[in-house]
Amino acid sequence: MQETKELNALFTLIDDPDELVYSSVTERLVAYGKPVIPNLEHLWETTPNQAIQERIEMIIHRLHFTDLQQDLSEWKNSACPDLLFGALLVAKFQYPELQTTPVIQDIEKIRRNVWLELNSFLTPLEQANVLSSIIYNYYHLKGIELKYDNPDEFFLHKVLESKKGNAIANSIIYQVICEKLEINARLIQIPKQSLIAFFHSDTDFDDSTQYYRDQIHFFIDATNGQAYSHNDIETYLNRLGKTADPDYFKPRTNKAIIGKLIKELSRCFANPEHQYKQEELIQLVSLLED
Repeated sequence: MQETKELNALFTLIDDPDELVYSSVTERLVAYGKPVIPNLEHLWETTPNQAIQERIEMIIHRLHFTDLQQDLSEWKNSACPDLLFGALLVAKFQYPELQTTPVIQDIEKIRRNVWLELNSFLTPLEQANVLSSIIYNYYHLKGIELKYDNPDEFFLHKVLESKKGNAIANSIIYQVICEKLEINARLIQIPKQSLIAFFHSDTDFDDSTQYYRDQIHFFIDATNGQAYSHNDIETYLNRLGKTADPDYFKPRTNKAIIGKLIKELSRCFANPEHQYKQEELIQLVSLLED
């Protein structure tokens, strides 16, 4: 086949010392799409030269990244972008072969255990207490300081595996569980916090003129499940020297949440060796903002 001949010719040029030739070869291989990955993996296994292996690894990464861009674009343009699916797409940046079914099953186990403890007579605060008890006490999910030395702390499957996540990862898990239980709770935008606001049952989230602060019962710290009142938030904002901007209380859209997750994740790749990953993640943020 002509295609096989061209692939073989391209493979022989991967080690070309001319960067322009290597760049041209990379672009041509990326144009083939993911079906060419097994060929590249076989070439990697049969190549003893480490420098060539690194080039092959970079081409494979480019192929996965191109695929991820397309998937994220489709997610963004869907009628109702699913928060869990969006977070799993982010995890595929670092773990392109991630099997999502076990993660979805883990989330479903948590949802079911919460559901078993809920009934229609519970107040929103009682619902929040059940959620926090199951997520943080029964499943032992721990909140850890937001740092940028371990990307795994941003990936849901790794957080569920280790039972340790930073504020944004834990808040996504909390909101996903609420969505699946049809509990009216959403992430909001209080500075330097990841808080879930429990809204009144009749809140219209599609009304852009809505003054959301008046629609909130209370707030939950998604890192540990602690509840806060409006007075607590007022005191916190006063300590920061900020007034209660109405925008702070608007629920974040799923696209905004995933954009924030990617932006924070990008800070894990600031060192020169991995700066290309930071640049790619910033591209993904731009894709969501278009």
